[in-house]
Amino acid sequence: MSEEWIRFASEAPPPQAEGGPRPWCVVVVDDDPEVHEATRFALRHVQVHGRPLELAHLHSAAEARAALPTLGIPAVILLDVVMETEDAGLTLVDFIRGDCGLSATRIVLRTGQPGYAPELSVFARYDINDYFTKAELSRTRLITAITSAVKSHEQIRTIEESRRGLELIVKSSAELLQPQALASFAQGVLTQAKALLGGPIDGIVCAQRGSPLDPSDERLYVVGAAGALAHEVWHPLSEVHAEPVVTAISQALREHRNLHGERHSVLYLSTLEREAAIYVATSAPLGVVERQLLEVFAANLAACFSNLQHFEEVHRLAFRDPLTGLVNRAGLLRELDGVAGRTDLRLVLADIDHFTDFNDGLGQEAGDLLLSAVGARLRERLGGQATLGRLGADVFALIGDREALAPEAVLAVFDEPFSFGEHHTPARVSLGLCDLGDCGDGVSALRHANIALKRAKRGAGGEPWVAYAPAMAEHTRARLDMLGQLRRDLEQERLLPWFQPQVDLADGRVVAAEALLRWPDGAGGWVQPPDVFIPLAEYSGLIVPMGEFVLDRACAFLKSLEGRPGAPASIAVNVAMPQLRERGFVPMVEGTLRRHGLQGRQLELEITESIAMDEAQGLRRRLEHLRGSGVRIAIDDFGTGYSSLAQLRELPVDALKIDRRFVSEFSSGPDEAFVECILMLAQRLGLVTVAEGIEDEAQAALMRRHGCALGQGWWFARPMAPAAFADWLGARLSRG
Repeated sequence: MSEEWIRFASEAPPPQAEGGPRPWCVVVVDDDPEVHEATRFALRHVQVHGRPLELAHLHSAAEARAALPTLGIPAVILLDVVMETEDAGLTLVDFIRGDCGLSATRIVLRTGQPGYAPELSVFARYDINDYFTKAELSRTRLITAITSAVKSHEQIRTIEESRRGLELIVKSSAELLQPQALASFAQGVLTQAKALLGGPIDGIVCAQRGSPLDPSDERLYVVGAAGALAHEVWHPLSEVHAEPVVTAISQALREHRNLHGERHSVLYLSTLEREAAIYVATSAPLGVVERQLLEVFAANLAACFSNLQHFEEVHRLAFRDPLTGLVNRAGLLRELDGVAGRTDLRLVLADIDHFTDFNDGLGQEAGDLLLSAVGARLRERLGGQATLGRLGADVFALIGDREALAPEAVLAVFDEPFSFGEHHTPARVSLGLCDLGDCGDGVSALRHANIALKRAKRGAGGEPWVAYAPAMAEHTRARLDMLGQLRRDLEQERLLPWFQPQVDLADGRVVAAEALLRWPDGAGGWVQPPDVFIPLAEYSGLIVPMGEFVLDRACAFLKSLEGRPGAPASIAVNVAMPQLRERGFVPMVEGTLRRHGLQGRQLELEITESIAMDEAQGLRRRLEHLRGSGVRIAIDDFGTGYSSLAQLRELPVDALKIDRRFVSEFSSGPDEAFVECILMLAQRLGLVTVAEGIEDEAQAALMRRHGCALGQGWWFARPMAPAAFADWLGARLSRG
């Protein structure tokens, strides 16, 4: 935002001298209080034609509907597009024009969300004077827009009762903003000019700087013509065989003003990037009224011309990716809606592998350069055979013939490294394919291709590409159904933590218990096993409330065993990475301990080796804080990751849990030496070791002989419901 929009404290407007000029009424309709404050500050002390502005502030479309009929005839309405609903502003325009009959009031649309820009046909239908996004509407542009709108309002009001042709000026033709916007605009201008001046007029030419086919061309082109010069349309102005016309238009463009000659008038139109001129040849000099009418006509056309260019840009931004110049998601959906159902076409999504690592390692600027290079090569190799688009940060889309977009052809685009700036780097992609003959619309096509892409990213099938099949959608729907049931059952506390003891291998004492979440079906079985629903919970983010639930129930269970002979001294709870990344994780753990009256030493948090190594720097602060409170930290499934001794020494760890695979294969082979190394390393670092998955006395004895402190597994006890665990403790104690 420019400096004009700096927010200041509200200031009362200066008092108007009694009998002074009547102010212009400007109505501000917006649901954002800051917009009202900024507009009030930006327009204070502004005068148009010697008259001040008087602002009326309305904060919703509903409030505007109630108040507008009582405000007389406002000169300008600054109107937010998105308020109570996405189209509240546009609906209000219909009320302003129709129910209130405010045809001369100028309407300037504003929105903070370019994606909610009105359709071009809607703009033409409702006679909207101007349109801006709030981000681009600086104080200078706001004052300019208000000044132009007020002048237009004044001129329209001056002559609307006396000139029948004024209605043609206000109601611009619907073709103005169609795909051939400039040509339609030109022809509409010629038609309206004829009606305004009464009767046929020969020799009308509209000229524009820049070729419609090549914006870099700086010559003037005829884009609309009628009468004796109708045959000159689309020709450069320099090639028009009518010297007086060329001279008059060139003078108006050179002097940036309207010109009135003995037998012609030239209306000059301008925006920041484009100029146009309208040459009107007449058989006799125009009178004062006709000249004034043309001046009003020119003022209105200037606003329409500005809007035309602005909406061409909005239209481009709405459907084009600004970084690569390719079609964006909205544009792709529009393309797909037009070709969905065609059996000869397919959609391919290409996701750059490990792009996040590249972006993080070399910076966003390098990442943008890589994306631009990928877009350029796709355009070079496949642009003639496919519609190309960019869906997201590193996902590209291609729509084209099935044979031309065979996965081998798309993958071949990435065979050679990409060169940009100082970098020369390879890039690999995963592809999701979807034949459009199986899709009813663009949304379903994108959904199907995305399902296939996710499978390709997971390595399904062993190839870097996957073609969509209907069974994939069934699998996805099943996962969504499962996730919905999991969420409901967690909220209704149907999931339960079960507990498995950890036993001292030297004397057989129960030292601790590990909380293991289960999902019972209520009939003695399970809805899904943990290795199915835990990854789903992590993927969906449900693991965070699930982890809090398990921790709370585990602490409550340990507290319930307090004072019982043989009860465990601590409880172990598994923690997933999404939980650790939560800012409130440490306070949540400490609060749970306080709520149940437990000490920090009575809780052990288990994290996997991969988490510990991948996030060593980020975890240290949180783990050290918890460890300072007495909480113990254990690395679960140790030996399955790729940890380094340096990282292990840096982390505040108390225990290592040896993965069950190594325990079951410990008796011989390389795993024996590996486990011995783990146990020796743990002893040197002063860490407690826990052997998981002990299934018989031989394994327990072997681990004991090699110095492992604790054991956990079915040899001692299977995971049990809380009541069963308490009974097991009592029975064990009675057996001695």
